[in-house]
Amino acid sequence: MIEYAVYFAATCFGLAFLMNLWKIATAEGVGDRVLALDTMVINAIALMILYGLANGTEIFFEAAMIIAMLGFVSTVAYARFMLRGNIIE
Repeated sequence: MIEYAVYFAATCFGLAFLMNLWKIATAEGVGDRVLALDTMVINAIALMILYGLANGTEIFFEAAMIIAMLGFVSTVAYARFMLRGNIIE
């Protein structure tokens, strides 16, 4: 029964991932694109965790943590660039 729940959740997050790609391609402002990119990173993390659950391996959980850290740092870098025009002072 848990397999069906994992497949259903993976399908939902996969559709959300595709919707974020569409929003990145069609958004008018930079802020909307950054927000869609950040949401896409969250969906990618969820997909990696679900893939790890489906296959019974633990390596995907560690990879999801690395992607989460990189996603946070990139979002902060984008926000600083939009506010100040530079990232490193």
